[in-house]
Amino acid sequence: MIRPLEGITVVALEQVIAGPFTTRQLAELGARVIKVERPDVGDAARGYDQSVKGLSSHFVWVNRSKESLALDLKHPRAKEVLARLVARADVFLQNLAPGAAERLGLGAEQLRARHPRLIWCGISGYGPAGPYAHKKAYDLLVQCEAGLLSVTGTEEAPAKAGIPVADIAAGMYAFSSILAALLRRERSGEGATLDITMFEALGEWMGFPAYFTHYGGATPPRRGAFHATIVPYGPFHAGDGGTVFLSIQNDREFARFCDKVLGNSALARDPRFATGPARYANRDATHAEIERVFTHLTAAQVIDRLEAAGIANARLNTMEEFWSHPQLEARQRWREVGSPQGPLQALLPPFNISGFEARMGPLPALGEHTRPILAELGFAEAEVEGLAREGLI
Repeated sequence: MIRPLEGITVVALEQVIAGPFTTRQLAELGARVIKVERPDVGDAARGYDQSVKGLSSHFVWVNRSKESLALDLKHPRAKEVLARLVARADVFLQNLAPGAAERLGLGAEQLRARHPRLIWCGISGYGPAGPYAHKKAYDLLVQCEAGLLSVTGTEEAPAKAGIPVADIAAGMYAFSSILAALLRRERSGEGATLDITMFEALGEWMGFPAYFTHYGGATPPRRGAFHATIVPYGPFHAGDGGTVFLSIQNDREFARFCDKVLGNSALARDPRFATGPARYANRDATHAEIERVFTHLTAAQVIDRLEAAGIANARLNTMEEFWSHPQLEARQRWREVGSPQGPLQALLPPFNISGFEARMGPLPALGEHTRPILAELGFAEAEVEGLAREGLI
């Protein structure tokens, strides 16, 4: 079973989420990923929490299927190790602080001058140029700069996304850009320099509210769990205290919803509700008509009616309910991966490419692969022991 990236080696000076999320996906497609970490402490995400059998949930999520090389980058001999490592690599990725890679001699111009076929990928908050080039960037702060909080939350208060969307966005664009660069290299023989920023990646995802505001003259209002501009679209309470989410996308669906779910076909002909803009202008009245019916039904009965009418709906699941979701079980999405604390459950990545299954390798202990990698690079056993005494590894 040949994976698409078998034979590709990735060297990653990565930390926290954006870089590791990128390289985990490369590893799952078959690439060998060598993760360079600080001795003793490792990737900062290793210490974020201890919720997964003593391991960090953040680290567990984005670091399976990799090799861990512990290396003190400030040690005089670190450059020698990295030079040998990069000489064998197809991809070099870093998401260090602004300017750090260049100070280590690992900038794009420095490495690609020696290795023209290398694909060099840098992930940063705002990029190497412009007034924000040296500004520190963390996920929530980039969410703020990209305007996400201005459209997320309630009328009373903005809210951050519950997951690190700026990191994830940057990781996804880095991943897809590396794949594109590898394909181009197959055709041209040339490597590439990739400059991926959290700000620009999340900015792409902000397209709808950005266009809506710039050309429409008003920011989409914060509506909590309701859609800002489509009505009805969001949570509604049933008589048993349950909550059901539903979505109406057009006037035909609304007419069917009124007839089959609310039992009031005349409602769809009422000028207050007959069109999308009318329902938006009469949001509170539309919601009142819906909950007038739903309060006499259980959540299960509401969902049964919605399903029978072909209206999109969802339950408000907890994370534990997601973990045990019947759809995941039916599609056999769970696998077991190894870790320093024993076996863990993990979801298959959503590649779903015919002919192979994604690699689901173990999580590395800090520095677990240091000695084998150094031996592979040509360091003798006695030399490795000396490097260990010097504190390089």
